[in-house]
Amino acid sequence: MEQYTIEQRAQIVEIYFSNQRSIVLTQRAYRRQFNVRVAPSQSTINRLVANFREQGAVRNLPGPGRHRTVHTADNIQVVQESIREDPETSTRRRSSQLGLSRTSLQRILHTIGLFPYKIQLVQELKPTDYQQRLDYAIYFQQKAQENPNFIHNLIMSDEAYFQLNGFVNKQNCRIWATENPRVLHQRQLHPVKCTVWCGVSSERIIGPFFFENEQGVAISVNGDRYRAMLQNFVRPAVENHPQIWFQQDGATAHTARATMTLLRDIFGERIISRNSNFNWPPRSPDLTAPDCFLWGYLKGKVYVNKPRTIEELKTNIREEINNIPPEVLRKVMENVLERAHLCEAEYGHHLRDIIFNN
Repeated sequence: MEQYTIEQRAQIVEIYFSNQRSIVLTQRAYRRQFNVRVAPSQSTINRLVANFREQGAVRNLPGPGRHRTVHTADNIQVVQESIREDPETSTRRRSSQLGLSRTSLQRILHTIGLFPYKIQLVQELKPTDYQQRLDYAIYFQQKAQENPNFIHNLIMSDEAYFQLNGFVNKQNCRIWATENPRVLHQRQLHPVKCTVWCGVSSERIIGPFFFENEQGVAISVNGDRYRAMLQNFVRPAVENHPQIWFQQDGATAHTARATMTLLRDIFGERIISRNSNFNWPPRSPDLTAPDCFLWGYLKGKVYVNKPRTIEELKTNIREEINNIPPEVLRKVMENVLERAHLCEAEYGHHLRDIIFNN
């Protein structure tokens, strides 16, 4: 089963060679030419160009022998394109649309590392945000095009709160009885929590760093505390990596003049942030590795054994971070690039609830 006709494949190859052999420019030109929002993926373009160079053709030539499996490169490609176009369709409906059995579809999804995720709530974008997000997405892709190691030299950072009572989930808590026992779970007005900072890269996670006072009690993140963390925790971790880029959101503590001065002392101009040469768009958690992966992943892990003290919770956070395989981090950062591509395709709008990495 082919996602593109022979004529469309030929046009993709022609667009590629007419646009400086650039993947990003090819995708952009394809969307303009065909007035569509979704362009061929990088892997599709590379495969078509490789076929053209090696065989002088854009169709997939059949290999020797009899193929008994639907687990083929073409079917995998079709599934990936289908996911990009509509990640919300159920496996039952998608299998019918693609002409695959549900079992075969699930096997392909498992093979290429796709998982279902819950919807992510995000802040409503303001009218001026769309252009900033679009500009960021285009510039981010250009950086990755100029330097293939760009995303692997990038640290994406953020803070999050972990409440000690976070393991209580009323949707999963059931009491079996003949009548409603009217049991209430009392919630603290000021719950015990820890404030965690992490920096995610394709090789490791820098952190966790806990913002707390001498008594181990969580404290808010202000400019002085954030700069102390950068100086005493982040700087030693990156001092032997002169090509590292650093990303942060637009929180006041992050973008104060003194903070930006310190960041430039550590990273030079390799900063993605408000008040930098590479602007970070506001209200854009859907474009960051911590928000799109790390915090949700950790919150699904650290409460499993129901920690009873803040120290137990912090220990769980440290252990779960250390247990994340390097190959997962690499896929996460590759997914960040894919998110930039889809942000451009969405003209700066928020991405859909989930994006899958190839």
